Amino acid sequence: MEFKPCGSWDSPISSSQIVESAVRFVDLAPDEADLYWSESRPEEKGRTTIVKNGEDILSSPFNARNKVHEYGGASFTASNGLVYFVNFEDQGLYALKPGASPQKIYQKDGFRFATPLHDPKRDCIYAVMEEHLPSGKVLNSLARIKDGVKPLHEGEDFYSMPALSPDGSSIAFITWNLPNMPWDGSSLWVGKLDDDGLLKDVKKIAGSKDESIFQPLWSPDGILHFVSDQTNWWNLYRYVDGKVQEVLPPIEAEFGQPLWVFNMSNYGFLEDGKIACFYTINGIDHVGMIDPISSSLEKLDIPFTSISSFKVSKDSLMFFGASPTKVQTLISYHVPKKRLKEIKSSKKVHLDKEDISIPQTIEFPTKDGKTAYGFYYPPKNRNFEGTDLPPLIVKSHGGPTARAHGVLNLETQFWTSRGIAVLDVNYGGSTGYGREYRERLTKSWGTVDVDDCCNGALFLAESGFVDKNRMAIKGGSAGGYTTLAALTFLDVFSAGASYYGVSDLKALAADTHKFESRYLDKLIGPYPEEEKLYEELSPICHVDQLSCPVILLQGEEDKVVPPSQAEMMFEALKNKKIPVSYLLFKNEQHGFRQAENIVKALDAELYFYSKVFQFELAKPVTPITIHNIP
Repeated sequence: MEFKPCGSWDSPISSSQIVESAVRFVDLAPDEADLYWSESRPEEKGRTTIVKNGEDILSSPFNARNKVHEYGGASFTASNGLVYFVNFEDQGLYALKPGASPQKIYQKDGFRFATPLHDPKRDCIYAVMEEHLPSGKVLNSLARIKDGVKPLHEGEDFYSMPALSPDGSSIAFITWNLPNMPWDGSSLWVGKLDDDGLLKDVKKIAGSKDESIFQPLWSPDGILHFVSDQTNWWNLYRYVDGKVQEVLPPIEAEFGQPLWVFNMSNYGFLEDGKIACFYTINGIDHVGMIDPISSSLEKLDIPFTSISSFKVSKDSLMFFGASPTKVQTLISYHVPKKRLKEIKSSKKVHLDKEDISIPQTIEFPTKDGKTAYGFYYPPKNRNFEGTDLPPLIVKSHGGPTARAHGVLNLETQFWTSRGIAVLDVNYGGSTGYGREYRERLTKSWGTVDVDDCCNGALFLAESGFVDKNRMAIKGGSAGGYTTLAALTFLDVFSAGASYYGVSDLKALAADTHKFESRYLDKLIGPYPEEEKLYEELSPICHVDQLSCPVILLQGEEDKVVPPSQAEMMFEALKNKKIPVSYLLFKNEQHGFRQAENIVKALDAELYFYSKVFQFELAKPVTPITIHNIP
């Protein structure tokens, strides 16, 4: 064991190792005995391919990714041995028979598709359709694709999660309207399908502007189920004989998620009629089994604390799972035999368990006598002990309606193995803690999230775990705004890293896409009516209050938070003589997907902290330009 200053430890994890042979799992689609999934590959410049039973079936240049709502998701499905997918380059809908070349079904400039749903009875596709008109207006609808495109239902601002009944007679779907986001309030519709796959007798059966609906799904016997947060928690319901019924007595757990992307699912039906599901309690996911007859929930002994893309086929469960000691992994679980199989890992991890920092779930006091949550990762390296208190990086997740997960993430271990502590904060507004906690950010973005991140850092410093004088905050997108706001309006952190973060709220309100065009109404207030408040909360308007170093990292093709946001902050800080770096990455959108850029960004951030916090690196990294640093 060697004693060395924190930050200077020789780490077993390099930035290049993080992306080498790594994939990011995207979606799952079981089809009878076959299992299909999609994965994004940094080493292929972020291309998303489709895999069948472990074998690639979608070759380059095809890229299974859609841009509906800009965030996409649910870009493919599998049915009767055929795959239907959306190609990123032209946003066209294609059919793929394994071993053959993709065949175009429909493509037209300005049209985008998500959640392709095959109807074998009518041999057509239902999908969420987004049409971008030359005027700039965007129209959303539920459409049928067969010998062209036919809108089935239109007039609502957004559509999601179409679900076809087992006999093909009906379809259910979710809609919502501005200024709501889907987690604020949405509606569940159901309608009959005629012989041509067109809708009739459509009616709204649940939801409102203050009730969020998630994942409609039909049971094998044709009963429509769905998730609603009408009791503060996203719980499971069913629609029987024209009435909504509880499946379980109300439980303080989340069986739903915020619909940022299209490929979300929390439950499915087994052959014996039971409902397999995953649910979240205090930010931790659990897998369970619901008996609809006895209205009981049994927790299964499955060692994963973060679950996504949960699917059920016959007597098996399939999902992407991660835990404090395991990176995201494709899992199948045979229920009768209680047999768990790891099909594929997102990354081969060659770490000694003594080098892995295990997240500690913490609760800490914050403003107005409330409690907030986070995952604390202490420095960990079997070969080193610190001679000083460690620096701290506070991570502020994006969204802001999202959450942090306490799992093995090599980017987090990149820091902890060098002697730098990490706190991943689930500030007020995060999901996984009920609607009331989620709504703490209502008219409070830029204050509640900032207070919680600051108070989490101070809690660790005052407990003697970290160096109060060397605390940094970082975040991407909305987390980038929280980062810049914390650095501007409070004096807790001495450095920050903003990944494609918001610096000017007025510019964001005026220059963003339809999906989030009214998001700020609830987080801040309507614009331009509340223009003064937008200015008060915008870091770019108060650069005089920001006096610590910042690194800004931005994608050149970002349509969610355009580069102008970072460029304004960079120029203002540079002119104010504050240490600042700005890195613009070509061919990147909102979130970095290319291996070389992920490596460059991590190394740049490490170099930046080493100069700001004045610790020597165990191994050199490529230097970056830091303006105004002595």
